[in-house]
Amino acid sequence: MNTEKIIHPPSGYAVFALFLLLFVVMIGTFIAEQFIIGAIVGILNFIFVLPGLVIVNPNESKVLTLFGQYVGTVKQDGFFWVNPFTIKKKVSLKAFNLNGQQLKVNDSVGNPIEIAAVIVWQIKDTANAIFAVENYLQYVNIQSEAAVRHLANSFPYDNIEDENANITLRGGADQVSHLLEKELNERLDRAGIEVLEARISHLAYAPEIAHTMLQRQQASAIISARRLIVEGAVGMVEMALARLSEKKIVELDEERKAAMVSNLLVVLCGDRSVNPVVNTGTLYH
Repeated sequence: MNTEKIIHPPSGYAVFALFLLLFVVMIGTFIAEQFIIGAIVGILNFIFVLPGLVIVNPNESKVLTLFGQYVGTVKQDGFFWVNPFTIKKKVSLKAFNLNGQQLKVNDSVGNPIEIAAVIVWQIKDTANAIFAVENYLQYVNIQSEAAVRHLANSFPYDNIEDENANITLRGGADQVSHLLEKELNERLDRAGIEVLEARISHLAYAPEIAHTMLQRQQASAIISARRLIVEGAVGMVEMALARLSEKKIVELDEERKAAMVSNLLVVLCGDRSVNPVVNTGTLYH
């Protein structure tokens, strides 16, 4: 691979003034009917002077090659004059946004998912961008898709599928983005491209399993909620029995304690409101 070489060509204003001067001389020789001299001046002016003038806009560069050999890159914006026989290729140094298309892949446990990423990149080495790959824009698209696919294959979508997973696509957004950015920089370094930022922009289960996985997530949420309710209810029952015993409001044997615990748990753990029944008799009748 070629190494980028920054060059600083001379200003083009003086050469442009020379071009205008030679152009006036050419016109004067034609008027004076000295056609041979005028033709020679015109050929020199339009072949050796004018083609060497180049304009480099801000955040752009010109990659110069001469007879198949890399000469250097002009990155400084302005008006310059270079060897008129060089081929000048414009390369933008601005940041590009790549909004990747939605890809259907399998996560690390085999579930089909849809994933897409937004990538911000720019060219840091113009020589490699031009000479190391055939088309750096196409190279970025293909390598970005490959990196996103590899990332999706490396981690589960959520902890529901793999409870032991330290990183998930859904829960570890910052870590996943950092790993994606690192892998993209490794893949695109050959083309002289630097990835400034990479983020997952779309993440979802594939349509064929989305409904089933939603039901699974809902069931898991219900189980977690019920577990929390039961833990709270047991604590409340324990506190109620302790307070009744401490205040000596009523003395309960083990059988009545069990009945009270059962009733309290039904009331506290039920998902519907209960209608209390007032017992005006004794505890045993």
